[in-house]
Amino acid sequence: MATLIAAGDIAVCGTSGDEATAELVKGIPGTVATLGDNAYESGTNAEYDRCYAPTWGRFKARTRPVPGNHEYRTEGAAGYFDYFGARAGKPATGWYTYRLGAWRVIALNSNCGSVGGCGRGSLQERWLRSVLKANRATKCTLAYWHHPRFSSGAHGSSTALEPLWRALYEAGADVVLTGHDHNYERFAPQTPAGRLDRKRGIRAFVVGTGGRSLRSLGKRLPTTVVRNDTAHGVLVLTLQPGSYSWRFVPVAGSTFSDRGSGACH
Repeated sequence: MATLIAAGDIAVCGTSGDEATAELVKGIPGTVATLGDNAYESGTNAEYDRCYAPTWGRFKARTRPVPGNHEYRTEGAAGYFDYFGARAGKPATGWYTYRLGAWRVIALNSNCGSVGGCGRGSLQERWLRSVLKANRATKCTLAYWHHPRFSSGAHGSSTALEPLWRALYEAGADVVLTGHDHNYERFAPQTPAGRLDRKRGIRAFVVGTGGRSLRSLGKRLPTTVVRNDTAHGVLVLTLQPGSYSWRFVPVAGSTFSDRGSGACH
């Protein structure tokens, strides 16, 4: 059994949201997945040192990050790659994979325009398919990146991520985590086109609740199950051989929660 603690849209100097979520992470053993936009406003070296390091930076040794669009406000996301080093993958790409218990975990880079695209045949999509093919014997797969394929938040759904979602879907992947929209949203298992598929569909979570100010949700999507735009917090996933469970843990003073479980395909 392994634990993954996830959230994105995290650290802003002079605010207390990331301090509150860091207190949650401090009390939960496990691997930390930051879902991008880790240090506002531009992911500079100074912002990582002054804004991120005092809070979530305390867990750097157990963090497996991905970059967000704000990281790329600094050319080549240099501040991000300097801060996390080899744990962030190669600076030219930013994608990588690792094992967590019985699970294959894949960290992708959804800043498509900065890494040669996310489309069919792109370097990233070909790499993803090769990783999935090489791990066909692995029953459970989780992937995460920054921009959501599906979201009813302010930024909405990104069709640019459909090829990556399709590769994961065709390989029988189970869970996708993203940030970018500053809210929490959980979807029913669905296809790359957003149609309900309880047998083979991927269950997705938007967890943009790491500390940045929250934003109001828009029109609910057909596959939305639970959503909230009032609580900062982290998503805690317990990964077991053949199954998983999740719980959203809110910061002190918030009452929203969400929990459930699922089986791997």
